[in-house]
Amino acid sequence: MMDKSWMTAKKFSSEYVQGVRSFMKFVDEHIGQHCDMKCPCTFCLNSYIRSKKEVLDHLLIRGIDVEYTRWIHHGECFDYQVSHSDSDNDDVNEDDDYTNGVKDLLADLGNFYEHAGRFDKDPNPNESEEDEDIPMTFLELLNKAEQELYPGCSKFSTLSFIVHLLHIKVYNKWSNKSFDMMLTLLKKALPHGETLPKSYYDAKKILNDLGLGYTAIHACKYDCALFWKDYENCQDCPVCGTSRWKVNNGKGKKIPHKILRHFPLKPRLQRMFMSPKIAAYMRWHSDKRINDEKELKHPADARTWKKFDQEHPNFSKDGRNVRLALATDGFNPFGTMSNSYNMWPVIIIPYNLPPWKCMKKSYFIMSLLIPGPHQPGKDIDIYLQPLVDELKDLWNEGVQTYDAFSKKNFQMHAALLWTINDFPAYGCVSGWSTKGYMACPVCNKHTCSKRLRSKICYMGHRRYLPRVHKWRKNKIKFDGKEELSMAPDDYSGNDISQQTMHLKGVKAGKHPRLKKNKRDKQDLNWTKRSILFELPYWKTILLRHNLDVMHIEKNICDNILGTLLNMDKKTKDTYKARKDLEDMNIRQELHLKKRNDGRYDIPPAAYAMSKKEGQQFCEFLKAQKFPDGYASNISRCVNVSETKLVGLKSHDCHVLLQRLLPYGIRGCLSKDICVAILELGDFFQRLCCRKLLVEDVNKLEKDIVEILCKLEMIFPPAFFDVMVHLAVHLPHEVMLGGPVQYRWMYPIERYLGTLKGYVRNKARPEGSIAEAYIVNECLTFCSMYLDGIETSFNKEERNMDIEVDRKLSVFSQKTRTFGAIKYSEPPREEVDLAHWYILNNCEEMEQFHLMHKEILKQESILNLEDRHKAQFPEWFKHHMAQKKSQNPEEDVDELYALACGPSKIVNKYPGCIVNGVRFHTKERDSHRTTQNSGVMVEGYHNNTVIDFYGTVIEIIELDYIKDNHVILFKAQWFNLGNKKSIIHDGKITSINISRTWYEDDPFIFACQTKQVFYLDDMKLGKYWKIVVKFQHRHVFDSLDMDDGDIREDDNVYQEDESSQPAISIQGDLVELVSLERKDVDPEVVQVDIIQDLESYAVEDDAYEEDDTLDNYCDVEEEFQISDDDSDLE
Repeated sequence: MMDKSWMTAKKFSSEYVQGVRSFMKFVDEHIGQHCDMKCPCTFCLNSYIRSKKEVLDHLLIRGIDVEYTRWIHHGECFDYQVSHSDSDNDDVNEDDDYTNGVKDLLADLGNFYEHAGRFDKDPNPNESEEDEDIPMTFLELLNKAEQELYPGCSKFSTLSFIVHLLHIKVYNKWSNKSFDMMLTLLKKALPHGETLPKSYYDAKKILNDLGLGYTAIHACKYDCALFWKDYENCQDCPVCGTSRWKVNNGKGKKIPHKILRHFPLKPRLQRMFMSPKIAAYMRWHSDKRINDEKELKHPADARTWKKFDQEHPNFSKDGRNVRLALATDGFNPFGTMSNSYNMWPVIIIPYNLPPWKCMKKSYFIMSLLIPGPHQPGKDIDIYLQPLVDELKDLWNEGVQTYDAFSKKNFQMHAALLWTINDFPAYGCVSGWSTKGYMACPVCNKHTCSKRLRSKICYMGHRRYLPRVHKWRKNKIKFDGKEELSMAPDDYSGNDISQQTMHLKGVKAGKHPRLKKNKRDKQDLNWTKRSILFELPYWKTILLRHNLDVMHIEKNICDNILGTLLNMDKKTKDTYKARKDLEDMNIRQELHLKKRNDGRYDIPPAAYAMSKKEGQQFCEFLKAQKFPDGYASNISRCVNVSETKLVGLKSHDCHVLLQRLLPYGIRGCLSKDICVAILELGDFFQRLCCRKLLVEDVNKLEKDIVEILCKLEMIFPPAFFDVMVHLAVHLPHEVMLGGPVQYRWMYPIERYLGTLKGYVRNKARPEGSIAEAYIVNECLTFCSMYLDGIETSFNKEERNMDIEVDRKLSVFSQKTRTFGAIKYSEPPREEVDLAHWYILNNCEEMEQFHLMHKEILKQESILNLEDRHKAQFPEWFKHHMAQKKSQNPEEDVDELYALACGPSKIVNKYPGCIVNGVRFHTKERDSHRTTQNSGVMVEGYHNNTVIDFYGTVIEIIELDYIKDNHVILFKAQWFNLGNKKSIIHDGKITSINISRTWYEDDPFIFACQTKQVFYLDDMKLGKYWKIVVKFQHRHVFDSLDMDDGDIREDDNVYQEDESSQPAISIQGDLVELVSLERKDVDPEVVQVDIIQDLESYAVEDDAYEEDDTLDNYCDVEEEFQISDDDSDLE
């Protein structure tokens, strides 16, 4: 009797593969070994005659027709009995079988090869495997999946073990040599007959079919053209005539000058639908996203996405069609070894994914790797040609794709929504020069700029004010003129297309003989027409290129810090800046004053700190501690004696501008200056929220105009470089593109750091990165299928808590204690107090409290609460014991355990993680550079709900019977009962910590607390602290998130909601009557220094370029943010 149960087994499973082989053996025995036969696969259905090899391949890849139970076409008699086995092999424990994940991978991969791109073809009996695009090496993978690692091994196959081993290598960044040594050791340790590869090279070859590869395209030495398509066989550049080859001596291999690595986009997008889970995520924006017109949480909520859907309904009707972003930036693969090398990866980011998956490096696709050693500049379009060709094809034709979630094929299309770059790269990609008098690409030809002695400034923000605003007529406090012009209109894609239409013939390349293109007035600041306009839909997109909030915020912070601290080469208040004031005839009190001896006095400005104040501010920064993961250790960047900050990263400036700077300057500078900087920090804090209300964004658009106008009244014109001006456009871009975390450079810069780590061969960095990327891409995809091993998809967060399966809320807190445990027997009164707190605050205890109070009322109503507190624990214990004895079947075990009271011995811990947030005791904080002991909880005081602030003194665990536990925080609460103990100054809350209260009520549940941290209040003095409330950046709150989703802990610090209380923008500078400080002695400079400035001649060249960006926007940004270097458990 033939067992045919394998026919319904899962494809690529061991049972199915063995069944196919038994079928082929059956055919050999009944119809012969060398004849062709009908193919019973699900595609051919016994309608086409094929060779036995073709039939075998079809059955393994496509599957057999399950209704073909009588093999009458293959030699079976009509009276042949079929027996189906209902049981599988039970000898192997499935929990210990590490081959299941790899089998699932091969099953999905087989479906991908079977379905992708071949559904529009008619079956052809003469069709070869090469025509069907089914890789022959896939069958080898199937064989490896069935091959035992060594004779008798049931846990691993050869393929599953190699995949696991390579994953560990990549995940832990092993070197190739260490991997070879590990293989050598394993081959010696495993029994005779093992099937391991000999080296990393051999192991990598086995997985070649799982990767998607790349194409090498030669490029001209001077970036003139690619040797591609029509020029593929050319030996010389078709533009400049330079030889294609760096080495071509006729002996051996020719070596090209440059190689562009192109990683095809189509198969990588197709592969995102290969896994059922990822395929489901790829339609999240249309199926599960809550469409709230008043809120911005995802790019799909913004105007650009919605307008695109309206104008292209055929594209938007299928939620699986992919929306993409293009990001690129340059980096030096050698770090500090060389300052001249610069390569540019081009990264594609899919936006269909939900917020907790989008912008994660696991889903980034490197489409191009533009070679060095020099940056491509405006010639980047030459290198973008292969990608743009793919994007055009994905828009016009699409590509047939198998959707593993719906198990159907569909025609996948894709569209590019916008680009993400820092400001210099913005100019390279868009074609608008980001230097000169028209440096702002949003204002376009209406950019308001003015030539100063050393640079170009971009002021004139009063034109964004309402027409009747009083500041428009104020000449004295601004630039000496009234402001009559209005804000410029937005430029549509059609407008930009018209402006650049005549630039189609601009020559590309950097050949020495190529003359630099001379721009005339009609060119404005355009250097080229972007290749992206070749996309049919590009003109219809509202937001084509994004201004990078990360670099704008960093540059503004650098400008403010450099000017406030008067840092050498960083301050904007230079001698030339003072001469600029004279040239503009404004702010006479700050003009240079000539002394009798010929030297000059530099009047001290109100916006600059004195030496003493600067040292106080630096000491403030040096002394502050932040919660775990909030920021890096900024104190390492502070030099107190020289009053300067060195080595600040972008995220440091992000935290400084939004949090520290407004608090640190309190008491040092005028209130008007402090308020203006506080308002600026609050603006960026609200702008960078994960979720924003539309009405809040509209308010931000008005607020930033007034804030910039205030800064114009305070700082010198030289302060206002183009990066400061760009802040005025950020709220409008939020309306167009959605929250900033989907459009800023933080995740891109970190990903560049990952690519930089791939460089092993310093002589060929691009090749190293390309080969490592292919392997990592393959293993990242494989890791989705691996069980029993840590991967980037299931890696536990550092601050992972533990959920306890209990019914009572007090026993089911999501907590995880850590650190050295201490066993203690505190006074009985303290244990009773903690136990009473638990009984009094347990949600499920309300009915018992009411019951006991009714009993007490029958006795007397005097001192009811005091009697209830004293007698309830004992009464509840007897009540539950009686209830348990009367109804033994009733499930009251947890209530009975609670009633019996805690053990006399309590466990004390130095730390505890609660709902993903790390808390320390105050004593533990004292030994660390982080601050995790600050807590806040709402409670009643005199029948009024107030916020209680304090610090955690002890973290205790009370043990109850039946393995039940309760975690409590014992806190020291600061006394806020006096109005003089807490001061609200705008958005700043300051508390006096010299006195405490509620010593008899120190306990709170761990899950009740919210973490805060405290900063020194420089204005109020020693015993005053500023309370900072914040949202943890690794805690993502979403109703749509699946319980099994793992969040990658690489987010930038952001507030969660934009609807939190905001600072109301104040009007005129009331206290700041004069910008000169009278309490500081003026600086004296020699006459020859000033005479050098006098020799300056004003140039009227409308197209002279400004070097502002050279000072601020480095090509290589930092890649990593240190979450907490000092707090290692």
